[in-house]
Amino acid sequence: MKEFNVTGTCVPNKNYMVDITDKLKQIKAMIDKEEYFTINRGRQYGKTTTLFALENFLRDEYTVISISFEGLDEEEFANAEIFCQTFLKRISRALRFSDVDKAYQEAWINTEVKSFDALGEHITNLCEGKKLVLMVDEVDKASNNRVFLGFLSKLREKFLARRVNRDFTFHSVILAGVYDIRNIKLKLIQEGLLTLGTGETTTHNSPWNIAVEFKIDMSFSAQEIETMLSEYEKDHQTGMHIPEVASEIYNYTSGYPVLVSGICKYIDEILENNWSPHGVRRAVTLILKEDSPLFQSLTKNLDSNQDLSHITYDILMLGGRWLFTFANPVVGLGVRYGYFAEVDNRLKISNKIFEMQITNYFVNKEQLVSLKPGSPSSWHNEIIHKDKFNMQICLEKFAKYYHQHYSDKDSKFIEREARFFFLFFLNSLLNGRGFAHSESANTDDTRMDVVVNYLDQQFIVELKIWYGPKRHEDAYEQLQGYMDKLSLNEGYLLTFNFRQKKEPKQEWVEIGDKKIFDIIV
Repeated sequence: MKEFNVTGTCVPNKNYMVDITDKLKQIKAMIDKEEYFTINRGRQYGKTTTLFALENFLRDEYTVISISFEGLDEEEFANAEIFCQTFLKRISRALRFSDVDKAYQEAWINTEVKSFDALGEHITNLCEGKKLVLMVDEVDKASNNRVFLGFLSKLREKFLARRVNRDFTFHSVILAGVYDIRNIKLKLIQEGLLTLGTGETTTHNSPWNIAVEFKIDMSFSAQEIETMLSEYEKDHQTGMHIPEVASEIYNYTSGYPVLVSGICKYIDEILENNWSPHGVRRAVTLILKEDSPLFQSLTKNLDSNQDLSHITYDILMLGGRWLFTFANPVVGLGVRYGYFAEVDNRLKISNKIFEMQITNYFVNKEQLVSLKPGSPSSWHNEIIHKDKFNMQICLEKFAKYYHQHYSDKDSKFIEREARFFFLFFLNSLLNGRGFAHSESANTDDTRMDVVVNYLDQQFIVELKIWYGPKRHEDAYEQLQGYMDKLSLNEGYLLTFNFRQKKEPKQEWVEIGDKKIFDIIV
């Protein structure tokens, strides 16, 4: 039976994994400096798998204690005594799988430890002369209570005392989760679980302000994806062009580990080893149809946080520009979830699969409240025939739909929402057999390229706002450049004209060896 994990595809008797040795070396360098830090990344970003690989990577120099708060419930955090006993039992169990002797492993169990002060003394006794690295996964499970705050305070106290040679404690501590534990105090205050003392601030004596920032990129580069595909190709001889396939996988995932794995899984198990750019795109179509925990979490977070939803909608659907700054707490939250990334100091959606999934989310919400007659699906058979998508007819029908339903809207509203209208129209036509994603221009807010994939077909549609004949001529050259990039000989230019006096236009224009269908609405 074939299985999958976030670092690659598993087939019988063989694991195919991305080589993350360089990342492990960078993390080890932090540990060598005796640093404490938190690995904050989005859901299914490979945090657990990285900790597992790190444990093996460190074995020759350190005793690694790898535990998880997964499965702990509120009872384990009822008070300090119960938490301390739970913590010590988990350490003892973890040491069973290390090279320490049984006596040392069992010494961690001590029923007399009933407070954090007692826990601190116990840690001192058992860390003396040892190089222990404590790794705690799923710390989000513990981040909603005061008891965990007390535990972090004790680790902080011992860390500071060690720096002046007055204590023994863990050589390094790594906490892994989605949220930034350094801000746990503020989080508890906002949730009404903690009250500040007189003169105390949210940052003063933060229980985890000793932690250094974790700046290591945990996403996979195209070159790292190649390492996995190369190993796979040695065994299976598929004839794939490894750099080309790795580049296409990265193009849609930006290296988000579980999405990389998902594409490989579908190609290996469902798409009959179609290791090609077309196979990657077919796999993306299948991923977008999943009701995965990752997408469930994305939808839940957008539903529950209006500010996050607003910024995401503005960037993706309206072409809005936002400064990348952690001074905006919503931006920081989106980054920790893995939804946002930074390009040229601007905020963007972190990968194309998220772009398409979020687009589907907004479009589906609109469909629920805006069921209009003459919907795009009513033209399905005219636009799609024998599994072939006719983009020219699609744009002609869109022009008709647009004039039927949006011509009476305020022009500023239409200009702002024009991109959304087109993506809304496309969504019901693609219907799980294809997908569309946008490519916003970094230097020109008046245009946006939409790449449409349907089965084995690919189209490029440039959306533009009318600013006169000269700018319109320039759009031909811009579109040609993108057609060259995608090796396409036909392209489509959809222009929204908001002038009072205007004439609709639909024609094919030949420019050299390229053809552009030019339509103005």
